[in-house]
Amino acid sequence: MLFEIEGEGHTFCNALRAKLLEVSGVHLAVYSIDHPLTGKPKMMLETTSIKPRDALKKAAEALKKEFKDLEKEAGKI
Repeated sequence: MLFEIEGEGHTFCNALRAKLLEVSGVHLAVYSIDHPLTGKPKMMLETTSIKPRDALKKAAEALKKEFKDLEKEAGKI
């Protein structure tokens, strides 16, 4: 699966890539940004025992939970 991520940079793409690699059945998750100022991140996802779209959903849900947990902890400060 090859897709572009509109409006994001290295921070989000690295987090998503890391979460994708934690999903069972994900063989490869990489991204590139052609130009640091104007390029759109392009991510490539290869899977073996799970559909790429399902792996992406799992990774996105995991990131969403982590961000909510982080927001909760930051509110305590």
